[in-house]
Amino acid sequence: MSATKEEISAFMASEFPQTKCVIEAVNESGATLSHAIGIDELRPGGTVSGPVMMAVADVAIYVAILGKIGIVPLTVTTSLTINFLRKPSADARIIAECILLKVGRTLIVGEVSLYSEGSDDMVAHVVGTYSVPPKQI
Repeated sequence: MSATKEEISAFMASEFPQTKCVIEAVNESGATLSHAIGIDELRPGGTVSGPVMMAVADVAIYVAILGKIGIVPLTVTTSLTINFLRKPSADARIIAECILLKVGRTLIVGEVSLYSEGSDDMVAHVVGTYSVPPKQI
């Protein structure tokens, strides 16, 4: 029971209208998102702030999960680990490429590679675990 890019986009627009993430692609094994970078996303030193990159990765995993299991709104983050690898560009979109590593009945683990658009060098690596609520009978 998966969800399409269009279904997930409509759900996100309704439930998370504050997100600046754009869903580029979704399939049953992952998702690709982008996030425009402007002055609001920068920290001193002219780089994208860590919280912005963490949020993009978190949304990417959530979207990938919805693409796999369908719209299950109460699926929630239980852990998120990020390794910042290099300074992202202050004037390029952040691209998040997520793959789902393990899909269980109650826990799903995803991995996200973050890039500055136009560069092949990863700026951050993220692994997150989500909890899926039990099915109602």
